[in-house]
Amino acid sequence: MRSLRNILPLLAFASCGFVLVSFTIFYLSREGRWRGIPQTMGLGDYVQSPPAKPYFDADGSAPPFNISEFVPGKPKKGDGAQYSKTLVIAKTKSDNTTWVEEDVVGWDTAIYVVDDPTAPLHPPKNKGHEAMVYFSYIIDHYDNLPEIMAFMHAHRTGWHNEEIFEFDAAEMLRHLSLERVVRQGYMNMRCLWSPGCPDWLHPGRLHEDQNKKEEFLFAASWSEIFPDMQVPQTLSQPCCGQFALTRERVLSIPRERYMYYRDWLIRTDIRDTMSGRIWEYLWHVVFTAEYEHCPSPNACLCDGFGICFDNDVKIDAYYQTMWRIRDAKDELKKFIEADGALDEDARISLSLDELQDADLPDGDSQGILLTAEVEEKSAELQKQKKEALERGKDPYYRAKAAGRVYNEGDGF
Repeated sequence: MRSLRNILPLLAFASCGFVLVSFTIFYLSREGRWRGIPQTMGLGDYVQSPPAKPYFDADGSAPPFNISEFVPGKPKKGDGAQYSKTLVIAKTKSDNTTWVEEDVVGWDTAIYVVDDPTAPLHPPKNKGHEAMVYFSYIIDHYDNLPEIMAFMHAHRTGWHNEEIFEFDAAEMLRHLSLERVVRQGYMNMRCLWSPGCPDWLHPGRLHEDQNKKEEFLFAASWSEIFPDMQVPQTLSQPCCGQFALTRERVLSIPRERYMYYRDWLIRTDIRDTMSGRIWEYLWHVVFTAEYEHCPSPNACLCDGFGICFDNDVKIDAYYQTMWRIRDAKDELKKFIEADGALDEDARISLSLDELQDADLPDGDSQGILLTAEVEEKSAELQKQKKEALERGKDPYYRAKAAGRVYNEGDGF
């Protein structure tokens, strides 16, 4: 009995110690501070990476990482108000950017040559694609920024530009609403959601997706880029690293943080293409404090570019028709290459529906139907776009699409 009385205090002490250790492990795991042990999130397919020591340390302490509370801007009064604005472009020596000088009016330019250290503007290292240039411009000009900046790729045409503008970057800049940029502070210049929205990247996913190779790399890189922020379960915004910013939005973040981000690009072991791709899906985190930033395509096109379709359903139908025309043109090209020139006399003045029921020449029937489909649908899209541009001249439509209250006399 006496031995039992002697053992009981020891057992009680051991039990308390076990509870204390268990609680400590649970707490540290929950807070993401238990290094070396991946912490599960959700269904067990996500991990919380442990915070890493920051690469860049400007004054002996890490720059602040608390996301700012951004305040919407107020456009200048009066129609045609002028803003100082700069177009920032990342290019290689071989890229042709003469289109900027020839067709971009009213914008100052800052064209960085990534692979020429003797160029007047060049980044410290050719790495991270356009992200290195974007950060370098902000760091270099932080004390003398224009009111509005557009950050874009060097190529005038590319699939990442809006197809409704014939993929033309100069056309996009020509239609860009500076007033929306001011109100938003940050505006992604791609309105179409695909690729990037919704529910696009899952940063802690353990298994590589061949269609989103950058996704798998977020688990390791997130805690290096944002050491004080939890890994989100989802990151979403339309691709592809082209956006507009206001000076106020840039200055709401300390210069040291931009230096920290650029330093990560310089030091990371992640290969060049992927480190740049990672940043394509982080700009909205930095400049909107949102993990998922998927504005309505109608709001983006209407309020942002003055092309108003009334709603997202009509925009989707417009794009679906546009893509069908593209496919039909490809089919027609293959048909002509295989069977020779199409007999123009066989194309009679009938609608596509009428032609589908008509007795057509066997050899030309496919070509006739494809030609009619392209002509009819192209004419319909041209009409819809013209009407959308006309609606875009009315500030009421723009306000409605953006969900803003419209007051008589308000501009865009």
